Amino acid sequence: MWQAEAVVDLGAVAGNVAHLRGLTRAEVMAVVKADGYGHGAVPVARAALRGGATWLGVATLDEAYELRGAGIDAPMLAWLVTPGTPLAGAVRRDIDLSAATVGQLDEVADAGRREGRAARVHLKIDTGLGRGGATPQYWPDLVTAAAKAQADGAVEVVGTWSHLACADEPGHPSVDRQLAAFTDALAVAERAGLRPAYRHLANSAGLLSRPDTHFDLVRAGISTYGLSPIAGWPAAAALVPAMTLRARILVTKRVPAGQGVSYGLTYTTPRETTLAVVPLGYADGIPRAASNAGPVLVGGARHTIAGRVCMDQFVVDAGDDPVADGDVAVLFGPGTDGEPTADDWAAVLSTISYEVVSRIGPRARRVYVGAPDTDPAA
Repeated sequence: MWQAEAVVDLGAVAGNVAHLRGLTRAEVMAVVKADGYGHGAVPVARAALRGGATWLGVATLDEAYELRGAGIDAPMLAWLVTPGTPLAGAVRRDIDLSAATVGQLDEVADAGRREGRAARVHLKIDTGLGRGGATPQYWPDLVTAAAKAQADGAVEVVGTWSHLACADEPGHPSVDRQLAAFTDALAVAERAGLRPAYRHLANSAGLLSRPDTHFDLVRAGISTYGLSPIAGWPAAAALVPAMTLRARILVTKRVPAGQGVSYGLTYTTPRETTLAVVPLGYADGIPRAASNAGPVLVGGARHTIAGRVCMDQFVVDAGDDPVADGDVAVLFGPGTDGEPTADDWAAVLSTISYEVVSRIGPRARRVYVGAPDTDPAA
C-alpha cells in the first residue's frame, strides 16, 4: 500500500513536446535537469524523445551521465561545469559542453586532445541576463580561441547560445535587446570563421511567445512538463501538467471548536470539525510557507492546510465533509478533477510552478503512467 506518490503522466510529456514541436521550425531540446524538474529524468527524457525532441539538456555532468548510463544516446548538452572538473568522460560519452571563457574552452579542448577526438562545445554569450556567458567585451577573444582550437582538431563548435531574462513577460523590451545582442554575437563568431549548426536562444517562454528567437534549436524546460511560464498564453493552452502529487490520509478525528493544530498552535478550529493528517511535509518538498495556506483536495472538496507544515506531515481542516483514514488527499495535478494545480500552489507561495514541482522529494515515490514502457519502480 503506497503512502505518498507523485504520479507522472509520460503520455502528457510526449504530447506536450509534440505540441511544442508544432510551434516551431527549429529542433526541440527537452530540458531534463534537476531530475526532470522532479518528474524523473530518465523516463521523461524517453517520453520527450518519443514526442519529437531531438536534443536533451541538463545542468550537470552527473545528470548527463545518468542519461547515458540508461542507454539514451540522443544529442545532449550539459552547461554547468565548474573549473577543474574532469571532462574526458564527457567527451568519451558524446556529451556536449558549454564554454563561456577562454579558460573553460581550454579545459574542453584539453579533454578533446587527451581523448584523441574533437570535444563538442557550445559557446555562450551573455546577451543581458548577467549570469553565465561571455560579455560582448570578451566574446571576440572566446570565438577567436575557439576557431583556433577547432582548426587544431581539439574541439568542434557545435553551437552558440544565450538565455532570455524576461521572455515570460510578453512585450518586455529586454527581449528585443537580447535578440539584437545575440545576432551581433553571431556575426562576430562568423567573422572569426565559426558557423555552428545550432544557434539557440529561446527558452520555454521564448518558444511560446517569440518565434523570432527560435533560430535552429529551442530549449523547452517547464513547458515539457505541461506548465506554462506565461499565465494564460494561448499557445500554452494545449499543455497538460504531467505530475499529480497525492498522499493517503494517516488519520482523521473529530475535534471540538477551539482545538489548536500543529506546532505553535497557529490555527484554532472555529467550530466542531474533522481534522485529517496527511503524510507529506517540508522534508518532502512541501514548503513550510504553505502553513495555513496550501490548497488540498480532500473529501471531494478543496481545503486549506491548517496550522504549520511539519517535517513529515500536515493537517487539513475538512469541516463536515466525509473524510476517512486512508482516503486520498491531492495536493496538485492537472486540475481536471477539481484538484489544485502547481500554479495554484505557486500563487499561494509567491513563487513559480518550476519550484513547486522540482522540489518534491524522493519519499513521494514516482509512479509512471501513459507510456507502454512505464515502470512504477523507476
